Amino acid sequence: MKDISEDHKPRQHWLGLMAKAPTGRVAGLLDKAVTRPAFTWLRAPEVGSTMVRARAGATGGPFNLGEVTVTRCALTLATGEVGYAYIQGRSKTDAEAVAVVDALMQTTAAPTLQTAVLDVLETEQNAKRAARAAKAAATKVDFFTMVRGED
Repeated sequence: MKDISEDHKPRQHWLGLMAKAPTGRVAGLLDKAVTRPAFTWLRAPEVGSTMVRARAGATGGPFNLGEVTVTRCALTLATGEVGYAYIQGRSKTDAEAVAVVDALMQTTAAPTLQTAVLDVLETEQNAKRAARAAKAAATKVDFFTMVRGED
C-alpha cells in the first residue's frame, strides 16, 4: 500500500494538463508516443454532470454557477498501476486516454510520456495563455492624472 503522505503535486499537475487539453489531443499524442497497454476497467467511462461553484469577485460567498458535463473512468494496468480520468465533455475515448497516461506515468514509461505528451500539452497551453494575455494587453488603457499649474 502506498504511503498516505506521498506528494501528489506532480500527479495533480499532469491530470490538470490533460483535463484542459482539446478534444482528441491526449489520445493522439499517446498513440504517437507508445503502444497502449492492456488494462481492465475499474470503472468504465461514464458521462454525468457536476455542479460548478464560483465566488463573486473571487472574495464573496460561494454560489452554484451551473452544471457542466464530465466523463470519468478508472482502469488498472496488468502491472497493477491505477489510472483515473475526469474530463469535461462527453468523450469516452479521451477519458480512456487520460486514464491510460495517468497509469503509465507511474511506470518506467513516465519519462517518455512526460516528453511526448505532457510537455507538448504544457507548451501548447502556455502559448494559448500568452496569446490571450497579449490580446488583452493590446486593449489596455493607461490613465494618468495631469497636475494643473494653478495649485
